[in-house]
Amino acid sequence: MAKAEIKQKGFFDKAMDFIEKIGNAMPDPVSLFIILAVVVVILSAILGSIGYGAVHPGTGKTIQVVNLLTKDGFRDMYSKAVANYSNFAPLGMVMVCIIGAAVAEKSGFLVTMMKQVMGDAKSWMVTFAILFVAINANLAGDAGYIVMPPLAAVIYMGMGRSPVLGMIVAYAGCAGGFSANIMLGMTDALAYGFTESAARMIDPNYQATMAINWYFLIVSCILLAVFGTLLTEKFLVKRFPTTKEDLLKYNFDESEGQITEAQKRGLKWAVIGLVIFVIALVAACIGDDPLLADPKTHSVMTNGSPFMNGIILTVTVALFVVGACYGFGCGKYKNDRDLFADITLGFKDMAGYIFMCFFIAQFTSYFAWSNLGIVMAIKGAEALKAMEFTGAPLLIGLIFVSCLVNILIGSASAKWAILAPIFVPMLMLMGFDPAVTQVSYRIGDSITNPLSPLFPYCPVILGFVRRYAPEMGLGSVIANMVPFSVTFTVIWIIQLLVWIFLDIPLGPGGGIFLN
Repeated sequence: MAKAEIKQKGFFDKAMDFIEKIGNAMPDPVSLFIILAVVVVILSAILGSIGYGAVHPGTGKTIQVVNLLTKDGFRDMYSKAVANYSNFAPLGMVMVCIIGAAVAEKSGFLVTMMKQVMGDAKSWMVTFAILFVAINANLAGDAGYIVMPPLAAVIYMGMGRSPVLGMIVAYAGCAGGFSANIMLGMTDALAYGFTESAARMIDPNYQATMAINWYFLIVSCILLAVFGTLLTEKFLVKRFPTTKEDLLKYNFDESEGQITEAQKRGLKWAVIGLVIFVIALVAACIGDDPLLADPKTHSVMTNGSPFMNGIILTVTVALFVVGACYGFGCGKYKNDRDLFADITLGFKDMAGYIFMCFFIAQFTSYFAWSNLGIVMAIKGAEALKAMEFTGAPLLIGLIFVSCLVNILIGSASAKWAILAPIFVPMLMLMGFDPAVTQVSYRIGDSITNPLSPLFPYCPVILGFVRRYAPEMGLGSVIANMVPFSVTFTVIWIIQLLVWIFLDIPLGPGGGIFLN
């Protein structure tokens, strides 16, 4: 029987198995980041000692690799270890989000809500909905990486499917579809700022808006969700067979989807609580000088406003409110001790991730101190420029350079600060609008997110997955992300080529070619 099953495997499954096998052969993530940290220190010593560096295209300053294997380097590594850990941004975001997410999940709210909302919806519709919401989750900042995977896990269990697959689908949407969006957000504003300054190197009067890629990215949302759904339903579902015994092992109550009177009462309380919270939030965001507005601009949507800076807290409080109201409404919580016990369990579930973050924080700090990422990114961009590609091939080349740089540098603004001064002027001289250069960069900035073990939220998804499948390693997670990254790459490149061929506007004020 086993031999027959092996023979029936096609190329897709064999390739996935091979990638998973290679990936799982790697050390435990903690050991991996320790090894990477050591490699960074050694590389910094070798390259720093010979004065290896590059000229930053945006500032004109020479950036050299810093040797960390010195007395000063050792002192920094030793004295700043705790600060590196406490300042590691994803850790703080996850810790805050756990407070609300744990209550929403462990109170039973998410399961009951899923039963109520999804009903008898077809599986492909549910998958499409998860992907579409996940792709647009960057509107809530980094909260999507923390909220969407557990939610998708519960939804998939309600369909009798593997919660691990649900998490993979949600994470692929959040990370791989990061640049796509049906609404404008902070990523658009950040990218456009660097694009405009780079374009003015050629045309001092250049001016557009942050919406220059909007039409293209709206269509991208739909295309990525559609083809991601096809990939999941046709290929990935069969790789995660799930039985009723598995669901019982996950402590999931599959009582034919029926909702009890107590659960209905809990949902009513949750809705009332959410409405009150939303009213309070809106009240804090409207008026001549809103409470959550930027004191200078009086706008809540300005980068740096209390509202924008507090998106993570907003999501956390919303989840806490609906979870707590549901728990008390249905009788799950009798007092505050019951409520806080569930929050404690939520932190317990993420203990492995919290431990892992100490070593990730050291690695990312060493990498930043050494300047290795910036220097390698500049060298990569210069190498593409030296190939003297023109037209569409150059744009596709920019996509792949962006993919590689994305693995080296986590910050989207830092990457574009390096690449924009090189490629925006170069392509303007070839007749291309800065908008098409920016969108090419943003495509590459998304598609390798799910594949990179250095991506800040890769350890987060691994921690979530291990709650249901402790045996799964980093290789298993990355192997199941490969199909999404490949699919998204192909779809996005085809979409870009169609836009170029038909000369379709990328967004308001953003064309393909300069007039």
